[in-house]
Parts: sequence; C-alpha cells; structure tokens
Amino acid sequence: MSLVNGLPAHVLLVHVVVVLVPLTALALVACAVWPRAARRLGPLLPLLALVSLVSVPLTTQAGEWLERHVDSDALVRRHTELGDGLLPWVLGLLVLATAVWWAARRPAAAAATDADAAATDTGRWSALPVRIAVAVLSLAVAAGAVVDVYRIGDSGAKAAWHDGFSKSTSDGS
Repeated sequence: MSLVNGLPAHVLLVHVVVVLVPLTALALVACAVWPRAARRLGPLLPLLALVSLVSVPLTTQAGEWLERHVDSDALVRRHTELGDGLLPWVLGLLVLATAVWWAARRPAAAAATDADAAATDTGRWSALPVRIAVAVLSLAVAAGAVVDVYRIGDSGAKAAWHDGFSKSTSDGS
C-alpha cells in the first residue's frame, strides 16, 4: 500500500499506530495489575495487541515507500532507523497480553464454585511473586513501547516539518 486517495499511506497509517500501541500498553498494564479487568476485557486484550502488531509493519512498509519518494536527509534517516525498532516492543505487548488474558480467564463454573479464588481475584497465577513479576514486566514493555512511539513520532514530525513553516503568519504579522 503506497497511496490512499492521493496521500502517502504512511501519513494515514501512522495514526493507527500512535493510537493503538499506547492504548494496548495501557490496557496491558491495567489487566496485569488488576486480573478482574483482564477477565472483563476477555479476548479483547490480545486482539487489540494483535491489531497493533499488524499495524506496525504495514506502517513501516508504507514509510519505506515514502522514504524513496522524498529527499533524503539526516532527519528522515533518523526517523527510519527509529521506526525499525518498534516491532519488537509491540511483539512483546502481544506476548504479554496473551499471557495475561490466558492466566485471567477461568471457566465460569470453576469461578463460581471456587469462593477463595473469586475472593482473592488471582486467576491462574495465584502466587504473588508471579503476579508481581508479570505486572513489572508488563509495565516495562508497555513503557518501552510508548516511549518508542513517542520518539518515532517526534522524529517523524521533525523530518516532515523542519523548514516547512514560517514563524510569522502568511499575512506578514
């Protein structure tokens, strides 16, 4: 995919990544810290992570097409280099989101008959150290993904807008 209605697809697809990756990261951390949230979201958490993961290479491919159609400079090359590093972070979000969802899901009958598990809200990972480790790992990967999205977006904005506007208005004021 290179153009959408005459616009470079990258310019449009980047908005999907900018919204979905931080949203997935936030949902992952919430579900890792609060297993009841993971049970309420159900398979939506790993599905959201999967859509985020698929959107990254699509956006990257569209960006590589765009890179071949603009003047190359250091800002464009920096943006491209940073963009290539997002996929592992989003893959980590998917793996952790799937693990958190799997651990939190329980058959309704088992949840209803197991009063202790329902009261403690622990799901499959009843050991506190495991829950803490998963929550800390989820927080670290989520933070890494969000920071990477910010850095990539900032470098892309600099590449697109450097010397592309005037500090004064077009009417001279």
